[in-house]
Amino acid sequence: MSGEVTQLKHEGSQLQVVAAGAIAGLVSRFVIAPLDVIKIRLQLQVHSLSDPLSTRGINGPTYKGTFGTLKYILREEGITGLWKGNIPAEAMYLCYGSVQFSAYKYISNVLESMPQPYALHGSAVSFISGAAAGACATTATYPLDLLRTRFAAQGTDRVYTSIVASLRHIAEHEGPTGFFRGLGAGVSQIVPYMGLFFSSYETLKPVMANSPVPLPFGSSDAAAGVIASVLSKTAVYPLDTTRKRLQVQGPMRSRYVHRNIPMYTGVIGTLATIAKNEGTRGLYRGLTVSLLKAAPASAVTVWTYERAMAAMLVLEERMAVE
Repeated sequence: MSGEVTQLKHEGSQLQVVAAGAIAGLVSRFVIAPLDVIKIRLQLQVHSLSDPLSTRGINGPTYKGTFGTLKYILREEGITGLWKGNIPAEAMYLCYGSVQFSAYKYISNVLESMPQPYALHGSAVSFISGAAAGACATTATYPLDLLRTRFAAQGTDRVYTSIVASLRHIAEHEGPTGFFRGLGAGVSQIVPYMGLFFSSYETLKPVMANSPVPLPFGSSDAAAGVIASVLSKTAVYPLDTTRKRLQVQGPMRSRYVHRNIPMYTGVIGTLATIAKNEGTRGLYRGLTVSLLKAAPASAVTVWTYERAMAAMLVLEERMAVE
């Protein structure tokens, strides 16, 4: 683990960590919002394009790849269709980034300050801290994630007229647990994802910093973030698809843009049903756009976080001198 990352992780007050995480989350979300909508639409498409018979009798759209989905949404819903669900998503990213980085810093400090022989160092700290921070952030922001998915799944037929209306309808017809549909898949996905991401990122960063060739994305921080994100996202992607399918369960299931979303029960049951009816390919629908989304999202998040933190530390130092 590089000294630069170790130093940064312990710099700044808790408030500065929260602020830098929030800024990173907001900027990242704005950049990747259209790709997120495309990914969700592809993940909710249950029929196979390789089997023409499976597309008969489907009232919803038939999306063909990332660019085909983009063109369809632009043609049928206009450019605003690419930002459906953006308000709850911005709120989610704002809170998620703050909780994630704050929890990561706190848990890392606790693990490294434990007495011998229990103290942990290096990749073990990165993995455990990243996984625990991801679980905390996912649980805390899950209702916003569910709203993001449901709004992004709306076509020209508006299922919910507003965020307030969606909150009222879910609470009335699905109860408090309705806001947490698919949470098991979310936590099951984020624990290995964040653990792998942080450990890979902090392992790759010194390698990228000493690279003899020019790096894309502007810096070793961003390049390391991109590679770590791609590796981690691919490993856990079937759970992400499962989470999306579970999030649109409920009384409004048949009104989303894909009218034929099956009824699923539980994480294991959903994985098994998708694998049986749609094959392995069904578990990885939208992976291409997800990787396209994950790369800039993680790069922008990490890059913005570190620059925001550095700027706040410089500002704090100047104010102390004055």
